[in-house]
Amino acid sequence: MSINALAKKLKNGSYASLYLLYGKEKYILEFSQKMIVQAVLDESTADFNLSSYDMEEQTIDAALEDAETLPFMGDHRVVVIQNPYFLTGAKTKSKVEHDLKRLESYLQDPAEQAVVIFVAPYEKLDERKKIVKALKKHGEVIQADKMNVQLQKEWINHAAKEAEVEITDEAAERLIQLQGENLALLISEVNKMALNVGENGVIEPSTVDELISRSLENNVFTMVEHVANRRIDAALRICYDLLKQNEEPIKLMALLARQFRIILQVKQLGSQGFSEKKMASVLSLHPYAVKIAAKQGKSFSEEELKDLLIRAADADFEMKTGQRDKQLSLELFMTGIVKQKQLN
Repeated sequence: MSINALAKKLKNGSYASLYLLYGKEKYILEFSQKMIVQAVLDESTADFNLSSYDMEEQTIDAALEDAETLPFMGDHRVVVIQNPYFLTGAKTKSKVEHDLKRLESYLQDPAEQAVVIFVAPYEKLDERKKIVKALKKHGEVIQADKMNVQLQKEWINHAAKEAEVEITDEAAERLIQLQGENLALLISEVNKMALNVGENGVIEPSTVDELISRSLENNVFTMVEHVANRRIDAALRICYDLLKQNEEPIKLMALLARQFRIILQVKQLGSQGFSEKKMASVLSLHPYAVKIAAKQGKSFSEEELKDLLIRAADADFEMKTGQRDKQLSLELFMTGIVKQKQLN
């Protein structure tokens, strides 16, 4: 079930007795759990009717006894079962003994007054187990997988809407480029920018560039972008800023070489008919990193990129052997790219 489908059901007052939330995307697990709890329980009595049990420290018996207890001054109880490792095939150091036969029985006939939420922060469950089959058969399932760029953008747009602002598609892509795959961090940054633009404001790419701190790798992306467009002054400004932050020239050289290597690989795979999604899988990269590399690759021929990698290796050798000042080697490499582009 999707988050949107879950939200629609909860809004219409349709609650399941059993929920299974599983996957590695922590933010979706927490968001889904919070949404269910807020929909089922009245705020004034939530403290009395909400309980949580960690299966690595507490027994499933205790959780089920709680679920079978009548709610206090309300219609439902919510019992959250954290870390149900017995749904997986993984071994655990926990010495807690669980009565899984009782759990199987409960899943077949859950208490009417209870909503039990299994929060399993695992990539995979053991589909061979009876309790997993029963939970998926009788409960509502939310799978919190790591997301592609499109789903990340949907969550970013949802967060912007909740904060009563808009975010452009370009700004959402720029945010993903700068912050990566961590959904919780992406949402946090949207909320920060929403405060800056104010209610009914619009988050533009310039807003992202102004307010979001850049990782070293993303600064390198931007340096390459400037170099590809012959903006050597802008590229060198970033380079000097990084050097002032005590980044090693050898490290910056290695990251530049890595980015040009990625651009070459993406260009070669693209010429073979690979889609960006397939390239991301083959190269073990985030899809947006492939998109950036494909865009940057339009400024270089395959031969130019191969030559750049040779020159990057030469510059790296000069730095490490002391044949030339490290910062000077880095500057000459970058300015050399622009001169090469101008000659071509």
